[in-house]
Amino acid sequence: MASTPSSAVFRAFADQTRRDILKMLRSGPRTSGQIADRFDSSWPTISRHLSVLANADLVVAIRRGSEVYYELNTSVLQDLAQHLMEWVEPTLPKGGSRARSKGRITRAQEG
Repeated sequence: MASTPSSAVFRAFADQTRRDILKMLRSGPRTSGQIADRFDSSWPTISRHLSVLANADLVVAIRRGSEVYYELNTSVLQDLAQHLMEWVEPTLPKGGSRARSKGRITRAQEG
């Protein structure tokens, strides 16, 4: 079973620039400079975005000489995808019936 993503993962996905960085990294590792060159933001802003992504374990930073390369941590992304699929996959209530009762969910049904 996949682990439940941390709240840091959801916070990281909350920002469009960070989602754009993740999308860029789908094609392979990039240096921090290559990533920064793609955005109009200042270097400190991009550095902060990369830090948020790294703290959420969505990217891995690898130093090669004087360069720092960032690449996707696909295991965390797979865990996130699995977690989200659990929200949309139907589950059968006790007794195995897919029939739904009309009306609101009662507290007994929530728990």
